[in-house]
Amino acid sequence: MAEYSDVLIIGSGVSGLSFALKVAPFARVTLVTKKNKADTATNLAQGGVAAVLSVEDSIEAHIDDTLVSGDGLCNHEVVRIVASEGPDRVRELVELGVCFQKGKNGEGFDLGMEGGHSARRVAHASDLTGKEIERALLEQIAATPSIKVLENHLAIDLLIESKAQGRERNNGDRCLGAYVLDRTTGEVEAYPAGVTVLCTGGCGKVYLYTTNPDIATGDGVAMAYRAGAKVANMEFIQFHPTCFFNREAKNFLISEAVRGEGGILINQQGQAFMKKYDERGDLATRDAVARGIDAEMKATGTDCVFLDITHKPAPFLMKRFPNIYGICKKYGVDLTKKPIPVVPAAHYMCGGVVVDEWGRSSIANLLALGETACTGLHGANRLASNSLLEAVVFAHRAALWFKGAIETTAKPPHIEVEPWRTGGAAVLDESILIKHNWDQLRQLMWDYVGIVRRKKRLDLIQTKLSFMLAEIKEHFYDYLLTPDLVELRNLAVIADLIVQSASLRKESRGLHYILDYPIKDDTGYLKDTILQR
Repeated sequence: MAEYSDVLIIGSGVSGLSFALKVAPFARVTLVTKKNKADTATNLAQGGVAAVLSVEDSIEAHIDDTLVSGDGLCNHEVVRIVASEGPDRVRELVELGVCFQKGKNGEGFDLGMEGGHSARRVAHASDLTGKEIERALLEQIAATPSIKVLENHLAIDLLIESKAQGRERNNGDRCLGAYVLDRTTGEVEAYPAGVTVLCTGGCGKVYLYTTNPDIATGDGVAMAYRAGAKVANMEFIQFHPTCFFNREAKNFLISEAVRGEGGILINQQGQAFMKKYDERGDLATRDAVARGIDAEMKATGTDCVFLDITHKPAPFLMKRFPNIYGICKKYGVDLTKKPIPVVPAAHYMCGGVVVDEWGRSSIANLLALGETACTGLHGANRLASNSLLEAVVFAHRAALWFKGAIETTAKPPHIEVEPWRTGGAAVLDESILIKHNWDQLRQLMWDYVGIVRRKKRLDLIQTKLSFMLAEIKEHFYDYLLTPDLVELRNLAVIADLIVQSASLRKESRGLHYILDYPIKDDTGYLKDTILQR
């Protein structure tokens, strides 16, 4: 068993790093990340952080835009908290060394415009904002002795008190840490902790096409659900409308900010089409734009549409979007001269582990932050660039709660934790068993539970998933663990949660559009979809 930590953080995105830095002055922190510490969705975030940083904007306007995007399911109090506290958290990032683009005369922020926003409020670092935030936070982490970072370590399951003591779960259950796989040695060890924080990001890899990094396998949500935590709103998977359509360029998204700066979606005939599907046109919220593109592709029988910003000056585009310009140019598309081919792709999980306004889950001593959490901010559809904002605001609030808890609560009594037992498990020498289920699962989710859904398809995939879950469970107990097997197990749980949630919501709202129930029903479904094992 590993040494006890005051805090065990699982994941190294902006929420995990921010929380670690805030509690490090008064706690021993262990941060485990399953690949390299910079391999996160944060690192890929292009757009920026949405916050009220201009006198031409207002907190009320940001609140209203978030509520409109969330389509009736946002928690109003949480929206107000995040919008109100957000500006201070962005300025705090600057103090930590994040270099956002400055405004005119080198003062203030150069604020970008994105879909669904009524004002320019997106602080950015060119089109590599996430990478810049990650860089600054990792530098601070490296200089903090009380934070121990373990790369290439993959959490398998949470340590839950009732299981540790061999009794039935009750309402007073609590988390004691996690079992963690060392990807280098293959050894599994128990990591006990006073508080465990899930910051594992999203679940994009459950779909065939995604903008997410390979690590986005929904680990935190799957672990929390297996442990008995409440999970909510998993039917609301945001598809980014504009992923670069190129077989060789893997999972590269074209930022919302390109449309914010005047980009126009056109079809193969060069015709702008978004006004046909939404009066807001190209600056509609992501759910509307993704459905518009999907409908246009089906109507015209084409594999993609195009995003045209060639009418803007080339020097402006090269300066504003240097990364996007460079990647597109590498694959033969000069965006200053040619429209960019784009398709929708799975991008963001609006649901997750249910938490309160301090980041606390329904299991004591288990927190969830960032995309892993369902805070109530996003509702049925996330407003562009609200995710990094949510991450830093809730990391701060969770740290405030933890500081109060650690000062007023005695260290919990030592509890014996069962070591991980391999029993008679054999070495998995046929990786085709994993690959087949992995490929089949992602294809099924893309075909059956995509942007537009049908009840019949949901019923069919639920049947198929039940067999797949049983087979994966058999693999899990019959073979020695590998990272691929752990991730496949989590992806299967996530797929099942998405399908269950989508089947329960018999209406169309936000990111959940089902042809059998095309009308929004406020009388029966103006509520979260809660699942608990």
